[in-house]
Amino acid sequence: MSLVTVSLGSNVEPVRHIRLCLDALFDAFGPLHISRVFESEPVGYSDGRNFYNLVVAFESDRSPGELQAWAKALEVIHGRKPDTPKYSPRALDIDLLTVGNLCGVVDDITLPRAEIIDNAFVLQPLAELLPDERHPVCNTSYATLWNNFSLGSQRLWPVDFTWGNAWLSRAEVMPYKVVAR
Repeated sequence: MSLVTVSLGSNVEPVRHIRLCLDALFDAFGPLHISRVFESEPVGYSDGRNFYNLVVAFESDRSPGELQAWAKALEVIHGRKPDTPKYSPRALDIDLLTVGNLCGVVDDITLPRAEIIDNAFVLQPLAELLPDERHPVCNTSYATLWNNFSLGSQRLWPVDFTWGNAWLSRAEVMPYKVVAR
């Protein structure tokens, strides 16, 4: 079993789609560790709809290719078309960040995902969720990477969010472990 991390994002009915995605993740992989949910402005375009973003961690013995196929199939169920431009609104965006300490190209997927160290909406929730875990390439803790991160023009802020019986408070930095819904 490997610790898998994924980032979730949505700016089309984000509360609904994030909840449905968490349901699907729980049903497929069991207990989840969930970061706070952050609202952020879109990167690369602007249409007036902000994103909700979070990071989820879980244990799995599936290969990166199987995990990616599962995630892309769920995106399609939520209306994403394969030819959707990178910088566009989306009901659901699931990005595989890490699978254990795998590095390089595995099953045509580059691990760890480069966006970890590029985008605040990925790094901040990851650093809060797994502060002592180390980035598989640079061997630096996510907390240290976040402390050294320059936001530049990126803006994000935590929001209150509920999923089932889970209350993810914008005020509490502690990650939330969901073992049952």
